[in-house]
Amino acid sequence: MITEKAPAKINLALHVRARRADGYHEIETLFAFLTDGDEIRLTPGPIRFDIEGPFAAGLASEDGNLVTRAIRIFSQEFQLSGEVSVVLQKNLPIASGIGGGSADAAATLRALAGLHGIPLDDRRLVACAEALGSDVPACLLGRSAMGTGRGERLQPLDGLSGTPVLLVNPGVAVSTATVFGAWDRVDRGPIGDGALLDRARGGRNDLEAPARAAAPVIGEVLGRLTQHADPILVRMSGSGATCFALYRTAQERSAAAAEIRASQSDWWCLESTLA
Repeated sequence: MITEKAPAKINLALHVRARRADGYHEIETLFAFLTDGDEIRLTPGPIRFDIEGPFAAGLASEDGNLVTRAIRIFSQEFQLSGEVSVVLQKNLPIASGIGGGSADAAATLRALAGLHGIPLDDRRLVACAEALGSDVPACLLGRSAMGTGRGERLQPLDGLSGTPVLLVNPGVAVSTATVFGAWDRVDRGPIGDGALLDRARGGRNDLEAPARAAAPVIGEVLGRLTQHADPILVRMSGSGATCFALYRTAQERSAAAAEIRASQSDWWCLESTLA
């Protein structure tokens, strides 16, 4: 069995610069990965795909799933057998702005590459990731970076590794297509230079306004995160509805999580660390 982590991804900043003729958006984003997330378990053998975990019920074991699409694209690209058994441990909420499906697809590609002895920097593997979606190349890289273009042009960055982070989702799924479609098409400028934290603090998430219009509870989540334990950065991730806060210490993160869980027991909270 090959086991691959599919860690959650957060956007420290997300600037939407333009809508492209191909229907995608030109973006600039700073992103980082957590030490926690979903998990892929792959075994050679008869084709089978199962989903387990707390958010398994929201997904279907069918061809439209990014995991099965990753298997199919990998098999076609490398002309290898796609006969594998895969179990997806779904620990992250669905349609939540933290790259869950993309991370699952990238972890599947890494597992298949490991099974067949293919280096992770093989250009064909990157091509598979690009074919699966704008976020999948970033998840295949799996480290903090600056993303441009659709998000697939990557510049690895250092900084913030080991930083305590708290993720909070109010149990509302937000459509990425709907949020991007509601962007007001105003270019508010690029991400600045400097250290990663300084760049993140000086940035913004241009999708927050349309996401809050679709799910006003996002504003409440951001407010709650701002109120507790003096975080160093609070922001919505991706197209929402998950929001996050970065802290100086794990004790501050745990104190904030305890306060939020006590007042909003139906919200999903994840205490983790930046990788």
